[in-house]
Amino acid sequence: MRTTLTLDKDVAIALERLRKARKASLKKIVNEALRQGLTRMAAPPAAPRKPFRTRALSLGRCLVGNVDNVAEVLAVAEGERFK
Repeated sequence: MRTTLTLDKDVAIALERLRKARKASLKKIVNEALRQGLTRMAAPPAAPRKPFRTRALSLGRCLVGNVDNVAEVLAVAEGERFK
């Protein structure tokens, strides 16, 4: 079947890059892309995933007064070796 397509610029660029990388004809690349895309589009949608939940865990109170000051945090964590 012979037809004319108007491609968006980003699609045309992606096709051209793929064509050069695979050293194949534009016809072959377009047909392969359409086959794969149509197969995915025709497949039933995947079952929705169960949301991932992370349990909260108390780590206790902060041992450093101000964590905005990196030098202070290092001094508390490493003691006199930091200075």
